[in-house]
Amino acid sequence: MTSDSPSTIQNSHDGFPEVESEDDGNTLVSISTTFFRAAQHRPQQPDVALLSKDAVYFYVHSDLVLYASENRFRAMLPISLSDGHEPPVLNVPETSAVLNIILHAIYDMSCSHYSPTFETLVHAVESMSRYGANPKSTIVPSSPLFTLFLSHAPLFPLELYALAAHYDILELAVPTSSYLLSFPLSRVDDQIVERIGAIYLKRLFFLHFGRAEALKRVLLPPPHLHPPTPSCDFQSQKGLSRAWALASAYLAWDVRPDMSTITLESALRPLAEHLPCELCKSALNERVKNLVVNRCANNMTNTSYSLQRRMTTHLSHIIICSHWF
Repeated sequence: MTSDSPSTIQNSHDGFPEVESEDDGNTLVSISTTFFRAAQHRPQQPDVALLSKDAVYFYVHSDLVLYASENRFRAMLPISLSDGHEPPVLNVPETSAVLNIILHAIYDMSCSHYSPTFETLVHAVESMSRYGANPKSTIVPSSPLFTLFLSHAPLFPLELYALAAHYDILELAVPTSSYLLSFPLSRVDDQIVERIGAIYLKRLFFLHFGRAEALKRVLLPPPHLHPPTPSCDFQSQKGLSRAWALASAYLAWDVRPDMSTITLESALRPLAEHLPCELCKSALNERVKNLVVNRCANNMTNTSYSLQRRMTTHLSHIIICSHWF
């Protein structure tokens, strides 16, 4: 017995109906809760059924599937339509979870309510190519699948970057790369390197090195000197320049692409505590403010609290020692 209504079939934890047997010996077949025969995705009725290898039926429109496929859906379509009431059935050697994602992508619909795992999403993208659906043209910023993938970036940044690189999806690789600023590049294994490829690997390395070098460049210049006063001449102001040079040199030595503005402020603002001149304090605060603004403009991520504490503790000794020069 086949039911066309998803409401009459119980759903499994994956969002797909389970196969159940009734006491009279009849069997309820599993039908997708999204791609069932009465679904109103288009004005026309679905004209073909795809049967996954775990026996779940997906009723779809063959013309839409053909339009999205460059190899006629692995040479399965078009198919001669039957004269009966039931659409022809094509066996697809994919699990229902994977086929569900592929079809949602073809229909430009979100499958997030099924909560697919990241591994399943990756498998689905890899399977797309076999059925002629180009991942690069399918996973675009306006697509629900793009948004779903991006939601996994905080937990799987390297794997997602590798996926985006492998299929040359630059729009996905760029926002994902920001989550890799704190990732040690030495931990990238050969398999991931091969999957990423030379071009995107170079971009990742340049991202790390470029951010670190940019911070070093903006760190080095000391605060501007103010006009000499009776209590603070140019010679007196050299103490601030020396203290800044020592503090910025330590930060530059330990610089990381993900160094946060909090770390910079906690390391540099305490220099003002040892300055008797209010004009020097104002120049220092203005210099730190400009540094923070520059850093925020580069969208840097936060560093760890332990690194902040370690730097602040060590720099307190540098600040004290600078007064002896």
